[in-house]
Amino acid sequence: MGMAVRSVQLMVDRGELQAWKTGGGHRRIARQAVHAWVDARHVVPAQGAPEPGQDTPAAPVQPPGGRPVVLLIEDSVHYQNLLRLLIGQRFPGVDLHVAPDGITGLILAGQLQPEILIVDILLPGIDGATLITGLRSHPQFARSQLIVVTGLDAEQRAPYAFALEDVPVVHKPQVVTALPPLLAQALKRLEATV
Repeated sequence: MGMAVRSVQLMVDRGELQAWKTGGGHRRIARQAVHAWVDARHVVPAQGAPEPGQDTPAAPVQPPGGRPVVLLIEDSVHYQNLLRLLIGQRFPGVDLHVAPDGITGLILAGQLQPEILIVDILLPGIDGATLITGLRSHPQFARSQLIVVTGLDAEQRAPYAFALEDVPVVHKPQVVTALPPLLAQALKRLEATV
């Protein structure tokens, strides 16, 4: 699945993935349950994913033409379409991928190892703050730049401050004007490291 063990554990605990627990509290997941979950989300399994107990990350999928990979993790179809249009018009040189929820976002992040992640805070499956915290804890995402988009105002974002430290935040009502400069800066930083 290309996911962190803790993410899968949470999926089992929430009933999103069928499994059972042994007497010792270990989760056991049937291969068919994993395939059914992946098929239901139309996700391509990660190639070269590490075996259990290994720390070696899967090799990133190479973007076409070496274009920078941007992953948008957003559940609102309206904002998915808006940001596809905005990014496609203003940044035609990026390879944009979209995940409709946090779990699919984690899977795609593991597969693509994007240079830039644009993440909503409130997501089904796993919230964006938990997703960001999880990504920051893995060395394979150390080079990924984060931008948060949210409908929450500054006061409503206070409970998520732990995850938003040093992350640019765009309030959705200003996304058309505020996101392009932040994305341009992220792409410039990326060019400077190549």
